Amino acid sequence: MQVSHTCTPIFDESNLVSAAGLAPVLGLAEHAGLSQSLSAMTVASPNPVVKSRTLIAGMLAGADSIDDLDLLRAGATPKLIGAVRAPSTLGTFLRSFTHGHVLQIAKTNRDLLSRLPTMVPAGEGPIMVDVDDTIRGVHGHQKQAAAFGYSGARGLNALLVTAHTEGSAAPIVLESQLRRGNIRSGDHADWHLARGLSTIARIAPDRQVLIRADAAFCQRSNITTAEQAGAWWSYTIPQWKTVTAAISSLDEDRWEPISYPQAIYDDESGQWISDAEVAEAASFTAFTSRPKAQRVKCRLVVRRVKVKPDSQVALFAPWRYHAFITNSDLSRVEADRRHRGHAIVEQVIAELKQDPSAHLPSGKFVANRAWLAFAIIAFNLARAAARAAGMGLARMQSLLRKIVAIPARLARTGRKIIIHLPRLWPWQAQWSRLWNAASSP
Repeated sequence: MQVSHTCTPIFDESNLVSAAGLAPVLGLAEHAGLSQSLSAMTVASPNPVVKSRTLIAGMLAGADSIDDLDLLRAGATPKLIGAVRAPSTLGTFLRSFTHGHVLQIAKTNRDLLSRLPTMVPAGEGPIMVDVDDTIRGVHGHQKQAAAFGYSGARGLNALLVTAHTEGSAAPIVLESQLRRGNIRSGDHADWHLARGLSTIARIAPDRQVLIRADAAFCQRSNITTAEQAGAWWSYTIPQWKTVTAAISSLDEDRWEPISYPQAIYDDESGQWISDAEVAEAASFTAFTSRPKAQRVKCRLVVRRVKVKPDSQVALFAPWRYHAFITNSDLSRVEADRRHRGHAIVEQVIAELKQDPSAHLPSGKFVANRAWLAFAIIAFNLARAAARAAGMGLARMQSLLRKIVAIPARLARTGRKIIIHLPRLWPWQAQWSRLWNAASSP
């Protein structure tokens, strides 16, 4: 069928909306006081609430650059979601931010997390708080603070503190910060971790928290922050001399097979047959180079994975060791399984890089900081909308495709606006559930 010969496109319809799902998502945000919290910003720009809502709505609709925000001005979208602003105005708005204003956006994110009832982590077990960072590559020489970081790429460093529980919903972002590209991963992470833990204490009091991070964050300051909040912690520890000595002292009868990828459970022996085992040192003290008062007595759990026989590394070391320290009372097998779950933060980073943070659109560093802070709010609103729609484990891209990016035609009857949506939409039930949650008292 030759469509070009049978159809004539004309861009003249003023009642169409390309992303009708923005209405219930933003309605959910307004129930949680989004505009009220944004009104507390002191940025020197007129109508900061309208501009901030435009940025967040555009990111929820799939915008990953300032120019993409123009999609909100097409058709009848402003009639559905409220006033919007032009991309050029929003670019000027972002460049007017200071570091203090970015912290005000972060406060808005914390307020939303505490006010949205769907954001309280559900499920059994402790709340896992993950700390990690990533390099967001940039191009050109006009990007302020861009430098070559640990990945070898020129870019800016984004620090994230996320939280989730097993099997209940996808993670939320508690804290974030865009930093210069050549910063050390763990620098000042304790400050952001403390703010994230205070948010968890507000939205889920009396819940046990387990903090997880890789070796870059294995620092005394981060452990102190966790202990002051009464949280468990689990940090990958570098291969220091004390660590290698403790691993060497482990007897062979202390290693226990664990459930690992491609493992097989043997019913007769009641054990897992795999190429991975876990053991725990009898006693361990971390940070021995520090004064005695700053040393940490903790558990050292070690996982070893057999190297493939056809690998040259197998000629020198048949096992590959991974050690971490923890203060939890979980069994060594359970502690190792929980620690490996830290990889879920990589999914959050991938989602942010795929949509709202695919680009850092400004040459000004603080403007890019503000962009990331608004992207985090959009990300968490997508999480809240997914849970309200009964799609708790849905990713941001899935929510955009199924709930937000649904076309509609607006019609008026009396003083009401009727939203005509596609018939037989596959996710009609989920969309209606979100709409009811956003429009209910």
